[in-house]
Amino acid sequence: MSIKRLSPEELLALDRFAVDEGNPHIVVDKEICARCSKRPCLVVCPARCYQLKDGQVHFEYAGCLECGTCRVMCTDLGVTHWNYPRATFGVTYRCS
Repeated sequence: MSIKRLSPEELLALDRFAVDEGNPHIVVDKEICARCSKRPCLVVCPARCYQLKDGQVHFEYAGCLECGTCRVMCTDLGVTHWNYPRATFGVTYRCS
């Protein structure tokens, strides 16, 4: 039996996401994020949901792994709301 080492992108492709449009489980305050000089969210999110575009932090919750890292690492409290998605929504982990 051989085990293949997968890249983060390949591992994320195995997961299934049921996005709850209009009811995000994470809400980010862009004004607070604009004042944040550290921006740890850009580095710590394993799914790379936080990205810098035109000098502003943008968050895409559709690929969120629900790990809570952003909630813990956000020192300026730009993550104003963090909760697990409602039932039947969110990430479903699968293995190859």
